[in-house]
Amino acid sequence: MDDQGKERVGTGEKLGYGIGDLAAGLILNFFGVFILYYFVDLKGLAPAAIGLMMLLTKLVDAFTDPMMGAIADRTRTRWGRYRPYILFGSVPLGIAIILVFTPPAGLSDGWLLAWAYVTYTLTQLAFTAVNVPYGGLLGVISPRSKVRTSVTAFRMFFSASGGILVGALGTTLVRELGGGDEELGILLTISCIAAVAVFSLLITFWATKERVPPASVNGSLSGDLSVLLRSGPWIAVAIAAILGVTAIAARAGSALFFFKYVAGDDGTPVFAFLDRTALFLTSLAVGQIAGVIIGNLLQKRVEKSHLMIAAGGLKASMITLFYFLPLDAVWPQTAVQFLVGIGFGMLMILSFSMFTDIAEFIDWKSRRQMTALVIAASVFAVKAGIAFGSAIPGFMLEATGFVQDAAQSETSLMGIQLAFAVIPAAMIFPAMIALLFYSINRTVIAKVESDLSARRAAAI
Repeated sequence: MDDQGKERVGTGEKLGYGIGDLAAGLILNFFGVFILYYFVDLKGLAPAAIGLMMLLTKLVDAFTDPMMGAIADRTRTRWGRYRPYILFGSVPLGIAIILVFTPPAGLSDGWLLAWAYVTYTLTQLAFTAVNVPYGGLLGVISPRSKVRTSVTAFRMFFSASGGILVGALGTTLVRELGGGDEELGILLTISCIAAVAVFSLLITFWATKERVPPASVNGSLSGDLSVLLRSGPWIAVAIAAILGVTAIAARAGSALFFFKYVAGDDGTPVFAFLDRTALFLTSLAVGQIAGVIIGNLLQKRVEKSHLMIAAGGLKASMITLFYFLPLDAVWPQTAVQFLVGIGFGMLMILSFSMFTDIAEFIDWKSRRQMTALVIAASVFAVKAGIAFGSAIPGFMLEATGFVQDAAQSETSLMGIQLAFAVIPAAMIFPAMIALLFYSINRTVIAKVESDLSARRAAAI
């Protein structure tokens, strides 16, 4: 790099960027745990109806995520390409997530389902408008892969912190703020999350800087998409991200049902103020932070794709082991879930780091600068994983005869177990196979950085 000083990203800026993903961590984890429970167990809607909603709303994302990426790539303002969307999109996002849990009283099941569709779709659109540019910002915060990986570690730390907060405090806040009224508790808790999310995103806007200059001319959206969809490395990591996130989302979405109906937990705290669901989610998130740290350290010596495969193997084996543990083995379950979290944390830091490497690789190979589009497609892959994972419990509950707030049959209990453990473990193996086809190693990325540095210097 010709001028290392200009490219240096200090710890304060890394923290400022990373805290922005606290918003996504809080929102995604809360929705992952509570949205199915809210509309099915509290509001009485059919599980399959909500599962289908989770899938169909992703059809909107299939168009809006790449479109948002293309728009952000082509934006030119005094604040940069990506930061303005973080500034102006944070408040609408906060409002949208609250609306999901504020349906008017007295709605019929049909109108309640319509409310869920409309407000959840609005939430997805608002999330896209903020999170796609936020991801694109990572690609231009530095032209160096090692720096971006370091920044990604801060991002994943705050993302996992969102999981810890939801895991440790989610059920507790719902219980305490609601005073026994779970619907009210969920509404007040999501309102607190909205306030924290807006504040953290505004910090990101003020604390960060875009360093990679935009291309003087952007190609067409159709041309950019064509290049992206023919990119083998992106396809490999996208498949791995979809399936890896699907596994975790299915477990999170079925956790309340597992502990309530399969394990027979009554919500009594088992450690400090944590009930079994909270302990389960917290151990995952704490493990995720450990996985972020481990992944960040090991990627300096080991190829990222190899580490991703190892992380997948760890997740699959631990989820399988969890299935065979006795239902009352609280602390062995907690330890195993912590190891699942390590695998998930490694998956997240490595996949997002690899996505920015892919954006640079495509720029180098095709001379098309489309950082936000690559990130948008990658965010869509993660959101698709969340949608598939969240839908699995709904479909399994419906298919096996789940009855709201009642003793369950052996068949419905097996359906919960399938959604909670068996299907998530099976999802991970094809993800590991896909990563065998990832071709961007450390030698390749070093040449990409060198060539792009020379190309951008010559363009000045």
